[in-house]
Amino acid sequence: MSTASERVASSSESVEFAKPKEANSLWSDAFKRLRRNKLAISSLVFIVLLGLLAIFAPLVSPYSYSEQNYDAIRQSPNWEHPLGTDQLGRDILSRLLFGARISLSVGIIVQVVIVLIGVPAGIVAGYYGGKIDTFIMRLVDILYAMPSLLFVIIIMTFLQGVLDNAESGFVYTLATADSRLGGLVGVFIGLGLISWLTVARIVRAQSMSLKNKEFVEAARSIGATNRQVMTRHILSNTMAPIIVAVTLGIPLAIIYESGISFLGLGVRPPMPSWGLMISEAIPEPALVPLHVAGAGWCPVANRPRLQLPRRRHSRRVRPLDEEITAPEWPFVRSCSSGITGHSFHIAAQNPRPASL
Repeated sequence: MSTASERVASSSESVEFAKPKEANSLWSDAFKRLRRNKLAISSLVFIVLLGLLAIFAPLVSPYSYSEQNYDAIRQSPNWEHPLGTDQLGRDILSRLLFGARISLSVGIIVQVVIVLIGVPAGIVAGYYGGKIDTFIMRLVDILYAMPSLLFVIIIMTFLQGVLDNAESGFVYTLATADSRLGGLVGVFIGLGLISWLTVARIVRAQSMSLKNKEFVEAARSIGATNRQVMTRHILSNTMAPIIVAVTLGIPLAIIYESGISFLGLGVRPPMPSWGLMISEAIPEPALVPLHVAGAGWCPVANRPRLQLPRRRHSRRVRPLDEEITAPEWPFVRSCSSGITGHSFHIAAQNPRPASL
């Protein structure tokens, strides 16, 4: 006859304990949400295709961007030139593909410059506060008060004059790189110096809200220095708004570059740019309509694809002049465009909180 201890031991051997389920990481959860968003997947496919076409433009394009054929000037679309030719006999499709390399490189490198300037400035201003915060924010306010496009034009005009007269030293190295890139160094610096302001303000606000959190106090209590707190704790918790700001800044930088090149201050010919192609085709748009339409459509079409998709609201948008009756609670949000400055209001219905 078995004892009670033997029965307990035998029953425990027959029981199979379930293994604990492994917790999903932050990136795996984000990837799962991305796969469920069809709009985000379609935008990702579009961006990947555009990037591949830009990277392999010398292999994909039928002609070189600077190759001229005076026997095929202002031709309409045909089998040899799917989008026709311009006033110098250059293939428009090839120039559009090479122009994509310019636009994407400007969008990405300008955001790198913005992050390198705006993120440290915002973290330092928000974490230390006091006179440091006042100095950095007043500098931001001064730069905000200046017209963005005018400020970029002034910076690029000054840089072009300095780089053209460089003879030695670091400035000469920049001038050499600028000549090889077709005048893009001035575009990178000009757009980067004016576009870091928004990122700095966003990071500053996040730093001010995070520096008094419990995990930051715990890090200080175990001997973490200010540098360690800012880099390991505050910076890592501000990555979400930084990523959003970068994704919104890429298409804005592309449109800025197109506008600057349209004015003749950006990319230098014969290097193609979507804005420069529009400028070259304006004197005779009736002869090359696809030139204007193709180069003008590209920067506009890239902007919504490069921005983060937003969740659609299922609730009806209430007109501003419609009367709001209880027990509904109005929620009004004001948005402002960074280029035109026009404001619009969105009124949506939200259920009244239980405490009210």
